[in-house]
Amino acid sequence: MSSPYMRVNLVDDSAPANGFGDRWEARVAGAALEAERTGLTHFRLPPGKRSPFSHRHYDAEEINVVLSGSGRIKLDDRLQVVRPLDAIRVAPRVARAFEAGPDGLELLAFGPRLNGDGEPVDDPWVK
Repeated sequence: MSSPYMRVNLVDDSAPANGFGDRWEARVAGAALEAERTGLTHFRLPPGKRSPFSHRHYDAEEINVVLSGSGRIKLDDRLQVVRPLDAIRVAPRVARAFEAGPDGLELLAFGPRLNGDGEPVDDPWVK
């Protein structure tokens, strides 16, 4: 790491370049911050939209914090309503995806950066 601290602005949306710009905004900060062990992603879903994919991690635990809006999170086969300031811990191996309510959904996802730890999950709910 080149500096003991770093600040970046989360302006770069990676969703369009990955073909997901119509479903959400995704601003990934881990690499930009030169974080070695911690990951952070800011997500914003327009009203009524769902995550473009479901995924799970083998070893990483993740915490999602709803900043604004409302919607639902799908954890394996269970749906839960989410609202501002809800913090949702997702254990390793649990598949997760989001759906925005009528006002959209904005959240932060925090977790460790473990190379090769994640995998997409085939889930018709997000298609």
